[in-house]
Amino acid sequence: MGASQSVRTEHEFQDVADRTGFSLEQIGNLNKRFRQLSKNEETLSRQDLASISALDNNPLRAQIINAFFDKRNLRENEAGTVQVIGFEEFLMVMSHFRPAAMHITEEEREKLRREKLRFVFNMHDTDSDGTITLEEYRRAVEELLSKAGTIGQETAKAIADAAMLEVASTTRGKMEPDEFYEGITFENFLQILKTFDIETRMHIRFLNMDTATMRCGK
Repeated sequence: MGASQSVRTEHEFQDVADRTGFSLEQIGNLNKRFRQLSKNEETLSRQDLASISALDNNPLRAQIINAFFDKRNLRENEAGTVQVIGFEEFLMVMSHFRPAAMHITEEEREKLRREKLRFVFNMHDTDSDGTITLEEYRRAVEELLSKAGTIGQETAKAIADAAMLEVASTTRGKMEPDEFYEGITFENFLQILKTFDIETRMHIRFLNMDTATMRCGK
């Protein structure tokens, strides 16, 4: 009976393994953690993730939690949010934090890089309109800087505004003083971060599981 159960489990998760790049062993480990967080329920809520103490002092706590319930990270070309997620949706989000396999083509590596950067972009494009506006950018920078406890909110705001002007000059060239900058598109975002090493920086440890070691075995 145990062998039969094992076969059914492997068959059940093989499709999601193919889609996420996780091995069946990794999926088994993530399933255990999912069950711990959800208190053995079939779905996970924001409250379940909010209970993780390792997130308490993370300045991106709200964005990280929201990312798990953002439809853009669960289904391609669909905006909005969901109230709870199942295990497969949990895996889909977690797969964004998984390092690339050792032996993949440059085309596959670039595709993975774009997917990771799209995930980060979505975290800051809070109204899902395809643009990170000055207000959204300002809010993100303020949260990062003010929660560090080293500077005040007004100083953080000034830094955010100056940084956005620098982004504007990088993506659009010199702007007139009265010219309005609508915000950062995803293509702008790719340009700004073209030298950013997303592979070594985008991993997650707050689930008490280090995705930096969860490299695909393919």
